[in-house]
Amino acid sequence: MVAAGAALADEVGLAQLTMGSLAARLGVRTPSLYKHVGGQEDLNRRIAALALSEAAEAVGGAVQGYAGRDALAAAARAFRTFVLEHPGRYAATLGVEPSGPDDPLATAGQRLLDAFTAVLRGYEIGEHDVDHALRMLRSLFHGFATLQSAGGFRWRVDIDESFEWLIAFADRGLGALRG
Repeated sequence: MVAAGAALADEVGLAQLTMGSLAARLGVRTPSLYKHVGGQEDLNRRIAALALSEAAEAVGGAVQGYAGRDALAAAARAFRTFVLEHPGRYAATLGVEPSGPDDPLATAGQRLLDAFTAVLRGYEIGEHDVDHALRMLRSLFHGFATLQSAGGFRWRVDIDESFEWLIAFADRGLGALRG
């Protein structure tokens, strides 16, 4: 049911996903859904956990066997592709906080963070810079992908060229932090 909700969110947008629309998609009455989820907020949280898990798998798989710029580029492209292909479920991840360390949101979010942390190891940056670097990467990749998903780049310059420029820029910045 969560996967069906995530797919519907990708089609219609997270804001348009309702218990009623999901019930209609599944061919059941709305009250039947409450046997599986506690309501709209619970459904959205479960979609968020699914999305973070899927994004972690995509990014983690993409960086396997790579280091440095190659790992950075693979992670960036995998993350961007995930956001563009799954805008509704990715939107569910924004602004939601884990309720504790055992919350599936925390577990999945940590897996995604670990994938990006693995990228940073190839740059040999100091321990004190890791959190800053992770925030920078999230800001760059999240910002670019969500702006693109929302149609925010309607300029004449090729968007893929701009994304590759962003990767090269991040690579140079991270490279300058080497110890």
